Amino acid sequence: MFQTLIDAQELKPLIGQPNLVIIDCRFALTDTESGKAEYQATHLPGAHYAHLDRDLSGEIIPGKTGRHPLPEIKTFADKCSQWGINADTQVVAYDHGNGGIAARLWFLLRWLGHEKVAVLNGGWAHWQKLQYPVTAEITPAMPSVFTPNRQEGWIIDLNTLAQVYQSASCLVVDSRTADRYRGENETIDPVAGHIPGAISAPFPDNLGPDGLFLDKATLAARFDQRLQGHDLKQTVFYCGSGVTACHNLLALHYIGRTEAKLFPGSWSEWITATHLPVALGA
Repeated sequence: MFQTLIDAQELKPLIGQPNLVIIDCRFALTDTESGKAEYQATHLPGAHYAHLDRDLSGEIIPGKTGRHPLPEIKTFADKCSQWGINADTQVVAYDHGNGGIAARLWFLLRWLGHEKVAVLNGGWAHWQKLQYPVTAEITPAMPSVFTPNRQEGWIIDLNTLAQVYQSASCLVVDSRTADRYRGENETIDPVAGHIPGAISAPFPDNLGPDGLFLDKATLAARFDQRLQGHDLKQTVFYCGSGVTACHNLLALHYIGRTEAKLFPGSWSEWITATHLPVALGA
């Protein structure tokens, strides 16, 4: 059973086996239909496609939600059933390469009690680099029954975070790139900056120059340096819209640290509450 990462060399011999469901999560904010077009052109054998906006997110309510609110549990569970996921299914998610979108699907499934889910290390880019099999054939899914079992302690909502983010016991961690954390080069959200008191831990820093996740010892050292031994139960990760923050949580789970929380609404929801403060700079 794979619960965090799976290497391409581990996945290749599993292709075509029953109880394996592969989900292609390729997506680009700048062209939201490009990922599906790329999937339709070529993808891992047997893979189905998940669209970030339509399949991995819920309805946006202007002025109230972030850009990628969590999907309604029943709606997402129905989609998982359509993909053929059940309690016995090993799910593997992949995206273009860095895992930032695939980690969102990983988080949703783990949050809803499905432990057999992993992100393909290096994603599509590494799979292609190894010249492993790809196809343009779209394999029909074999519908099954996915039964969600929501796990407590995985998420924190805006109202709760707004009450505790300034307390000494709470550590808030920004997963965006350092320039966006500082309020520089903000091209996605209408307000630049970060949650006051938050520290910066950009999710791309979980990866090496080869695009693969760092080894466990190096990841542990990275989080030791950033989190300074803070209680993970009181540690909250966020990003722009609750997607790439899942990458940091995935990396933590990979090294056996499983108690941190996600603020799903993230920065794009925080700034809808105009009474809440914004910080700029390092």
